[in-house]
Amino acid sequence: MSCTPLLNQAVEIASAYFERRDSFPVFPHITPEQLRQAFGAGRPVPERGQAAEQVIAELARTAELGLVAHTGPRYFGFVIGGSLPVATAADWLTSAWDQNSGLYATSPAASVVEEVAAAWLLELLDLPRNASVGFVTGCGMANFTGLAAARHYVLRKAGWDVELDGLNGAPRINIILGEEAHVTVHTALRMLGLGTRAVKNVPTDEQGRMVPSELVKVLKTCSGPTIVCAQAGNVNTGSFDPLEDITAATREAGAWLHVDAAFGLWAAVSDELRHLVAGVEHADSWATDGHKWLNVPYDCGLIICAHPEAHRAAMTVTAAYLVQSDKERDPFEWTPEFSRRGRGFTVYAAIKHLGRSGVRDMVERCCVRARQMADLLRKHPSVEILNDVVLNQVLVRFKNSDDFTRTVIKRVQQDGTCWLGGTTWHNMAAMRISISNWATTEKDIQLSAQAILRAASTVAAGSRMAASVL
Repeated sequence: MSCTPLLNQAVEIASAYFERRDSFPVFPHITPEQLRQAFGAGRPVPERGQAAEQVIAELARTAELGLVAHTGPRYFGFVIGGSLPVATAADWLTSAWDQNSGLYATSPAASVVEEVAAAWLLELLDLPRNASVGFVTGCGMANFTGLAAARHYVLRKAGWDVELDGLNGAPRINIILGEEAHVTVHTALRMLGLGTRAVKNVPTDEQGRMVPSELVKVLKTCSGPTIVCAQAGNVNTGSFDPLEDITAATREAGAWLHVDAAFGLWAAVSDELRHLVAGVEHADSWATDGHKWLNVPYDCGLIICAHPEAHRAAMTVTAAYLVQSDKERDPFEWTPEFSRRGRGFTVYAAIKHLGRSGVRDMVERCCVRARQMADLLRKHPSVEILNDVVLNQVLVRFKNSDDFTRTVIKRVQQDGTCWLGGTTWHNMAAMRISISNWATTEKDIQLSAQAILRAASTVAAGSRMAASVL
């Protein structure tokens, strides 16, 4: 049976979706119950199967009812980069090839493409060229892997083999985080058996940056194995911890420094933005996402480690049936997963297509669009921009009111021109706008800013009408 007609059908459906993604609301107007009914929730497993072409056609029609236009240019709700067409095409091929990328023996192509893509990433991000790179699901798992390597390293220095002996009886590890550490760092600590109750939190400033002098004070209270986690790109403000001061302090204390840089690490590709990550190259491990600012499809996280021996020791296993290579890259040795798709293909395709200048221009363009959004919104008397727009994040508050701000956010989400989210920043409700899509243009920002201000005017008019009735 030829699969060509079916694959051609999928290409036609996907291409048609891509071409019209701007013509429908960014977030779907459908209820969960309607979507369940459309998918057939509550019905038994079909006794007889359907023709493959019919399944694909019906799946596409039904799924589109509930799709969010992440690939479109006006999705600003989270730091979600829309996939580049070249990366999407590479991802289709990855699925068609269906490679298990765990071992060189299971896929030489997946192994070598990761090797090449890893070297390119280290060059682009200007990190130590001998660092190890693992291709994981996202920055959450990258944080887990980096902190696992850190756990191995600091305990091995203390004479303890955590992989063999576990944590029972092990020397206690000091964990130091900034008060604005991302939740995935806390999740990783829980999964690693380190817990969060005893975490030492370092105060942060008004932009969410760790205060180096406070870090020094905390380090002086620590003895024994110590791990510090800094941040490059606050999820609300986009701010960066002062990495030069932090790396100096952690090195003096003999601590391991992990940098959670889901999107902020990509500032390193730009001469204009590189000052934000000054000193980051002196850390011990770095976590970032390819599906954010490299704009490859989900799922693609990256863990980079300056101590390959610790990274590998924390992840690798052996078994009699495995055909492990003495010379070639066995990708599973750098990640928590064994069986997984070949994530290196999309990273390779995106970098080869864009080149250094294209990656730089994509990152810089998003930052220009963020500044444009902030400038358009702050002209309105009811708007306050809460953050210094140093990267791609814009934090907005309306009329200095929590209720008003939350209502405007809801109104914008219902409007459908763009989609953005809400957050709480320093005990204040705020609108959070994240711009990280290659396709977002100046016009998209203008249309979105107009929709946001229109929503604010509508809410204000409603408030005045309610007040007059009272």
